[in-house]
Amino acid sequence: MLPSRRGRPARVTAFAALLLVTAAAGALAGCGDTGGLRDAGATAAARSPARLWPGLPPASSPAYDIGEVEHARVEGVAVPGGDIRGADPVAAVRAEIAAHPDDYAGTGARYHETSARMADCGTENPEDTGDAEDTARDGCPVLRPYYRDLTGDGRPEMALGFRLLPGRLTAVRVYTVEKDRLVRVMSYDDAVSAVELAGRAVVVRSPSEVAGYEYRLQWTWDADQRAMLLTSDEMLRADDGGDGDDGGHTGRPSPSASASPSPSSPSSASSPSPSGDAP
Repeated sequence: MLPSRRGRPARVTAFAALLLVTAAAGALAGCGDTGGLRDAGATAAARSPARLWPGLPPASSPAYDIGEVEHARVEGVAVPGGDIRGADPVAAVRAEIAAHPDDYAGTGARYHETSARMADCGTENPEDTGDAEDTARDGCPVLRPYYRDLTGDGRPEMALGFRLLPGRLTAVRVYTVEKDRLVRVMSYDDAVSAVELAGRAVVVRSPSEVAGYEYRLQWTWDADQRAMLLTSDEMLRADDGGDGDDGGHTGRPSPSASASPSPSSPSSASSPSPSGDAP
């Protein structure tokens, strides 16, 4: 009969346990803080929200049409193979200009210079030029596009901006593809300090009339509306301290290029932040 070896592991385990107990005792002896609870001081009493004017009749409709939902097919712009990277952003802007002649056509139109400068854009997609600049050519009002999946379907959308001239406003647009058709799902015009793609949201920063503060507006995709909805409109301290110039900011997004825009301003607009996927 072979000798039993069951006792050896038991002895090794007991010895190891003894070492752990000894080490733990030494650690406690050398530490003056035993980890006990400490008083954090008095806690403010919780208060429920106070409803003001409970007898006020509830509103049945919005006071202003701010264009909460933007979902518009862009006519005449091809999307080869259903890939939005193949769509020409300059053509998308030209299609919008053609759809709103009152805003762009003729010297009396408020954005007539944007229309005139489109001749400097040519037909090149800024992505295809390999140029690191924001525009395809000098004088072209169309900023280079950025691509990011904003709807969660695994395909990129196109975030595009163009200058509204002769003022210094910036048009911010987001396009997606539905059944191989280009569709605009976000439209916002304002004096813009910066545009960021944060996750699946579009964040627009605009100067405020209050020194040291800025507006930060966020659009998020809504599957039910099939559009980017304004989900946050805040007035926060500016990172750079601000200069108090409102730049024509209205505090509300303008519904579309055909609606009343924010007035022209001396505030300078900037291109989208590199936080988005570069072309």
